[in-house]
Amino acid sequence: MHVLDLVHSGVKQLESAGIEQAALEVELLLGFCLGKNRAGLFLAAAEEVDGCQEQQFRSLLDRRAAHEPSAYILGEREFWSLPFLVTPAVLIPRPETEFLLETVLAVVRNGKWQPGPVLDLCCGSGVIGIILALEMGRPVTSVDLSAPALRVARQNARRHQVADRLSLVQADLLSAFSPRPLFSLVVSNPPYVSKEELQDGLQPEVMRYEPYLALNGGVCGLEIIRRIRKTLPQMLRPSGEFFMEIGADQGQAVIQLFNSDDGAKIFERVELLQDYSGRDRVLHAKMVRHLLVQE
Repeated sequence: MHVLDLVHSGVKQLESAGIEQAALEVELLLGFCLGKNRAGLFLAAAEEVDGCQEQQFRSLLDRRAAHEPSAYILGEREFWSLPFLVTPAVLIPRPETEFLLETVLAVVRNGKWQPGPVLDLCCGSGVIGIILALEMGRPVTSVDLSAPALRVARQNARRHQVADRLSLVQADLLSAFSPRPLFSLVVSNPPYVSKEELQDGLQPEVMRYEPYLALNGGVCGLEIIRRIRKTLPQMLRPSGEFFMEIGADQGQAVIQLFNSDDGAKIFERVELLQDYSGRDRVLHAKMVRHLLVQE
C-alpha cells in the first residue's frame, strides 16, 4: 500500500476505537516505522510501503487501538524538547510537569533562591531531576520507591549526559535521609490521583497501562502529599523552596494542609500557581528564614 492509503486506513481504525487525535497518532506510528517525520510522510504520500514495514505499522496500530499509549509502544516521549525513554514502569511525562519546571526555574533564575542541595522527590523516569541538572548545572538527588523506575531514570540520565550530576536513591519519600535541614530546593510530582478516580474515572490508557504505584494518592489523592508535608519541614533549609505538582481540584485542600503550622510558623509563604489553562497546578512553599526544629 501507499503511505497515504496507510494513513487513511489507520485513522479510520483508531477513530473507530475511540482514540483522540487519531491522525496525529497514525503519523507518529507510521513515521516511526518508516523513519520519517510528519513532513517526510507528506512528501512520501504516493510512495509504496515495504511489506515488512506495513506489517510492523499494523501491529503497532492494533496496540494503539487497544488504548496502549503510543509512548509505551515506541518507548519514548518528548519532554522539554528532549527525547526520554519511557516504559510501563514509569508515568508518561506530561505538559503539566513542564509547567512545574518552568515555575521552579523562574524562581531560581530570578535570584530568589538560596543555592544549595537539590532534591527531586518521586522522580519516576527522572525528567525533573535531569532537566534541573541540565538547566541549573548543579548536582541533583532523585528519589523513588520503585527500583524499575530508577533504572529508567538512570538510562535517561546517561542519555542526556548528566549521570555524574544525578544521584539516584531508592527510598520511601524522605526516609533515606536523617531528619535535618539538607535541601535548599525540593521539587516533587507525587502520586496524587484519588482511589475513587483510579476505580472508575480515568482514561483506559492510564487505567490499564500506567503504573498504579505512581498514580495512587489514596483517599482524595492526598495521602502521599500529607506524608510529604509531615516530614518536609525537617529536611528543608531555612528559606528553602518547595514546589509540588497537584491535581487541579486539590488546591484548597493542599493550601490548608501546608498552612497548618501546629503552633509554630513553618512556611513564610504558601501559594498556588495556576497553569496556562487557569487551573491550580503547582504548590509553592517557602520555609521561614529561621526555624527551630523540635527534636
